[in-house]
Amino acid sequence: MRKLKCRAIVTLFALAIFTLSTTVPVETRAEPLTVDPAATEILKRMTDYLGSLKQFSLQAQNSLEDILPTGHRVDLDISADVIVSRPNKLRSERKGDLVNQIFYYDGKDLVLYNPTFNVYAAETVPDSFEGLFKYMYESLGFAIPVSDLIYSDAYPLLMQDVHYAAVLDKTYIGEIKCDHLLFSRPGVDFQIWVSEGPKPLPLKYVVTDTATSGHLSISTLMTDWDVEPGVADDQFIFVPPKGVQAINFMPF
Repeated sequence: MRKLKCRAIVTLFALAIFTLSTTVPVETRAEPLTVDPAATEILKRMTDYLGSLKQFSLQAQNSLEDILPTGHRVDLDISADVIVSRPNKLRSERKGDLVNQIFYYDGKDLVLYNPTFNVYAAETVPDSFEGLFKYMYESLGFAIPVSDLIYSDAYPLLMQDVHYAAVLDKTYIGEIKCDHLLFSRPGVDFQIWVSEGPKPLPLKYVVTDTATSGHLSISTLMTDWDVEPGVADDQFIFVPPKGVQAINFMPF
């Protein structure tokens, strides 16, 4: 089961980060595909707003779909408290079926601390979010969900090779009214629920792998947004607790 879960987290987290990095044949569809300007306008407004924030924090609940060897579909859950400070600082504390760990990134070093086993691994990494996420995936074999929304200019990344876009409906996440958007590119569909009003925040994000028969998804519900958290730089620096053991990163 542990190997199965590790494979699921790498595959689906990488899917969420690199939604626009691969190309597979597009299935023939009965209806012509169009890109609705209303959907792209809302997406652009959301990414522009996120890109303008100097700092923000949120609570994310991630649910990853997987298929057991028995053929049964299961959901694997991870909660994460995330703090971002531009241009290049990140802290993410994750707990759930798959992990119990805290990421620290101060623009120079990446530290992964596991308080359960009282161990940590540290590595010097690129000094930008774009470089960090690419390095994490290619060299270390893991990734952070919805990290493509952290980029300061996420719109071109999200829209690359998109051949269908639509505003599906007005709906609610909790008590917040949202626009429910759907985008499709070869091999991947992604949905985003964007809050109405002067602060167009993403409240839910679902990425589906349409290139496989299972059409597995990773779904992230984002709550407790704070666009002015006022965090200090030392919150992104790991200070080893007494007795903690340093180990090497073990890529998946």
